[in-house]
Amino acid sequence: MKRISLLALLFTFVLGSSAFAIGGNVKWFTLKEGTAKARAEKKPMCVDFFYGAGCPRCEKLEKGIYSDPQISKKINDDFVPIFIDLTKPLTKEEEDLGNTYEYKNDCLMLFLDPEMNIIKDPSGRKMCFVDHIEPEIFIAYLDMIIGQMKK
Repeated sequence: MKRISLLALLFTFVLGSSAFAIGGNVKWFTLKEGTAKARAEKKPMCVDFFYGAGCPRCEKLEKGIYSDPQISKKINDDFVPIFIDLTKPLTKEEEDLGNTYEYKNDCLMLFLDPEMNIIKDPSGRKMCFVDHIEPEIFIAYLDMIIGQMKK
């Protein structure tokens, strides 16, 4: 009986947890939870519209980016990571956000400030990715965003 109670408690904790993992050590939030957290903590958001298994881009991100301890720590410490699961029906807010940046029901990574504005690099280009990015370049982008948020 104790074992069943312990399993039920664990199951409830896992289902009730606001943060969840795709792969690696990044602690992901829903769009609703993440935007509230970003505003409260004045942190930028890393929003990933993600398919997962079977998507080459998603699989490379899971293995090469989100599983890298240095990158996952930086994302968890300095950003609010938001996961939007493209294998499930989107909420109106998720769909509106995707349509704002023309995601066309495909994978997309966005970097947003706490007010939901796209973060641009110093040359004024939007910082969003539809393809795989190398870990070293990704770390440089994260550092650049952190630097811009401190200005």
